[in-house]
Amino acid sequence: MNQRRPVVLGISGSLRKPSTNTRLLSFIGGMMPETVAFHMHDDLAALPHFNPDLDLDHVQEDEAVHTWRAQLKAADAIIICTPEYARGVPGSLKNALDWVVSSGEFVGMPTAIISASPHPDGGAIALHSLTLTLKMMSAVIPDEASLSIPFASKIVGADGLVTDPGTLSLLNNLVCALNQAI
Repeated sequence: MNQRRPVVLGISGSLRKPSTNTRLLSFIGGMMPETVAFHMHDDLAALPHFNPDLDLDHVQEDEAVHTWRAQLKAADAIIICTPEYARGVPGSLKNALDWVVSSGEFVGMPTAIISASPHPDGGAIALHSLTLTLKMMSAVIPDEASLSIPFASKIVGADGLVTDPGTLSLLNNLVCALNQAI
């Protein structure tokens, strides 16, 4: 009997095509054990601006919102990797999270979070803000599954590879912690 592999959904908080965060997330996907299926949600830009009036049961759900919620529901764990914009979470990521506050896809969901930034603080304020939002949504963030990566543009190569031994060790700990939580 074939058993379904657990699914980890990767979400980049950046909409930029050559994003360091997206490349880092793809690299992390390659670190996942073969027993796990890794997929990336790559269409945060398609989500409409969140409006509670459109989030009612009797209103027909937007196709992008439906796809977003369906991918989250199909996942067994989530990894979010985000930059920091203006000392906070990018608007597109916050908008996506707003769409699932009331529908509950993050309730009890093992979730790893990373902020990767070219700045020395590694996007720590965005990471803190994201942590507060996800905990309010009842996501489960395992120990060692929260990471701030400073000087990310020097750590993640243009080819998406991470060669810094310290960062590799932290990423490995994050992947292990998330897989143990599944």
